[in-house]
Amino acid sequence: MKRLAVLISGGGTNLQAIIDATAAGRLDAEIAVVVSNKSKAFGLERARRARIETLVFTAKGYRGREGWRADFDADLAARVVEHRPDLIVLAGWMHVLSERFLERFPRRVINLHPALPGQFAGTRAIERAFEAHQRGELERSGVMVHWVIPEIDAGDPITTAEVPFVSGDTMEEFEARVHETEHRLIVEAIETALNEMDR
Repeated sequence: MKRLAVLISGGGTNLQAIIDATAAGRLDAEIAVVVSNKSKAFGLERARRARIETLVFTAKGYRGREGWRADFDADLAARVVEHRPDLIVLAGWMHVLSERFLERFPRRVINLHPALPGQFAGTRAIERAFEAHQRGELERSGVMVHWVIPEIDAGDPITTAEVPFVSGDTMEEFEARVHETEHRLIVEAIETALNEMDR
């Protein structure tokens, strides 16, 4: 069975979607470790409830030093390697990984991003898309899962899905539809990525 390392920074709702899919047999993989760069991320509790090993790896002791990001990424990669993952899944991981991490896992790292390819790279993508729609500048938004490269949210898409804007939408309603789409798409993308790696 293929082994996943899931990297999170927050509540872990997308992690929960992966946990549920593996438990139900809809995804033929196991989560070998859940890694968080935030010690109080609720996603860690989700992992513990599912009896999945966790690793907290924060930037404390790194941040502020010259070249700290590269050192942090190299040391993080060394810890993740210990769990022998076939695929690294960034599911709400709020740290941009550098080449020092990615070189240890060539074309084995995927990321969930709540926007379509070429739109709203980086943080606050959902909010920025909604604001652009309110200004009449955007007709559609969505979610993608892509292969990770050093450039932020610029890797080749694995799968995408549109999320429509609805007349009279609030930000909260639109965001809820985005998250619902994320939970489905992350599972589909993991399956697609693992199949591609087997070819």
